[in-house]
Amino acid sequence: MITGAALLAALILIAVIAPLTMTQAAEQLTPNAALGPSAEHWLGTDDFGRDLLARALVATRLTLLMTAGAAAVSVVSGVVIGLAIWLSGRRVREVALRILETAVAYPSLIFALVIAAVLEPGVSSAVIAIGIAGIPGFARITANLASSVSSSEYVVTARLLGVSPVRIAARHMLPNMAEPLLILSATVFALSLVEISALSFIGLGVQSPQYDFGRLLNDSLGALYTQPVEAVGPSVMIALTGLSVMLIGDALAAHADPRAKRSFFRRVLQRNRTITVPAGDTALVRAENLRISIPGGPQLVKGITLAINPGEVVALVGESGSGKSLTAMAIAGLPSEDLAVEADLLRVGEMNMLAAPDQSRLARDISIVYQDPGTTFNPSLRMGSQLTEVLRTHLGLGGTKARKAIIDALTSVNITEPAHRLRQHPHELSGGMRQRAMIAASIVTSPKLIVADEPTTALDVTVQAEVLRQFRRIHREQGTAMLFISHDLAVVEALCDTILVMKSGEIVERLTSAQLAARDVHHPYTKALLAAIPTLELGPVPATAGVATP
Repeated sequence: MITGAALLAALILIAVIAPLTMTQAAEQLTPNAALGPSAEHWLGTDDFGRDLLARALVATRLTLLMTAGAAAVSVVSGVVIGLAIWLSGRRVREVALRILETAVAYPSLIFALVIAAVLEPGVSSAVIAIGIAGIPGFARITANLASSVSSSEYVVTARLLGVSPVRIAARHMLPNMAEPLLILSATVFALSLVEISALSFIGLGVQSPQYDFGRLLNDSLGALYTQPVEAVGPSVMIALTGLSVMLIGDALAAHADPRAKRSFFRRVLQRNRTITVPAGDTALVRAENLRISIPGGPQLVKGITLAINPGEVVALVGESGSGKSLTAMAIAGLPSEDLAVEADLLRVGEMNMLAAPDQSRLARDISIVYQDPGTTFNPSLRMGSQLTEVLRTHLGLGGTKARKAIIDALTSVNITEPAHRLRQHPHELSGGMRQRAMIAASIVTSPKLIVADEPTTALDVTVQAEVLRQFRRIHREQGTAMLFISHDLAVVEALCDTILVMKSGEIVERLTSAQLAARDVHHPYTKALLAAIPTLELGPVPATAGVATP
């Protein structure tokens, strides 16, 4: 953003000042013809003794005005047409979409050439030609964006409430399309710049005595072999103008997305990456008054406090929507950018999880086992490259050593033929194998903390039992601390040391595994969770006709 804004500000300043101060040097005929670059004339002079650098700088004003005009025609008309298509009736929409599809099948420059050839060559005709030629492409992309937004529930609700199409477009559709439209607008500006220069270059744009970058390139064509420096000025100016606009477009698009904006401010306002842990504080994880909320909306996690000691297994249990995963991801340093995370203290070891912890240390010290083994891995990549990525990227191991380490880890979680599995794609492994492979990847770095986010929910009962056995073995052999998230109290009773029961973003009860086993619970919500566990009771078999009761 800063680079693009600085470049564009410099270009605008040149466009304002150069015609006021350099017009004489740029247009006055002098006997200093065809001079090379010198201290007096940095880019030399043309065949008429005019300063080439001055001409390039003076041409900036007309070029920017023409480009802005053409881009404005394309953008405004394209947005209006694209939105109107999806706010109109079905028949009109189908006809309009077919027309747009036909129009975008041809390059916009061809349309511009036809229009410019029909009109009288000049500044106005070039702006009109390029502006009209850019409308179909912009309108088609706008229509594509509007198609997904128009089917959203809030747009449908607005229609049912009788909100006018103009208000629907302005209040509901355009704000949700701002990010891609801003990027596209910057692209249209850059393309318009090139196309306007192209029209002037072939004689269908700016006519003498006026000149823009394209006209200057046309003038330099005759001296291209004898004095190629004539083409340098306009060429560099075209490149710098396009670059500045594209950089600004990307930055504006990022700031138009409120999620990216919050992420930006989070980075700007971040505190120190590490925290000095008091001498008496032995906890590996400590969260004090952790709050997670939607900015401007409700609070999802409401000031919870928890601690996990080295080697301790802590469970977060509760119904869906209680805030378990939000809490775990905040502790792991992976909160959603849609949310605001605040706390009096949130650390893992010495890492300040409210700041931006060192990525390598984060990858080494914290491992995550996700819920669904089907979406854990990239389906287009083989297992080997994915399972060894952390070892290669953050531990600096070579390919051979990384493969050996992950093969040993796969063997430890009872995966057969581990070397062969590394050559397979994720879909070639069963759900249980994929989950065990994720567990192997999580332990291969010897992490201090494993966050297991409902790792058995998507598995059948027999595979669940195997996965739980692996977690017990890891805890027994490596002494790794775990934060285990589950709906199943029976599972956490067998695995965890401490159980934290969450409801509506709050911890409503803290239990030990012994208390849970003895059903020594007090909060009504915990009692309701226990009551929801299905039990199998065998009663007498009813007698039926002709069948003896045993």
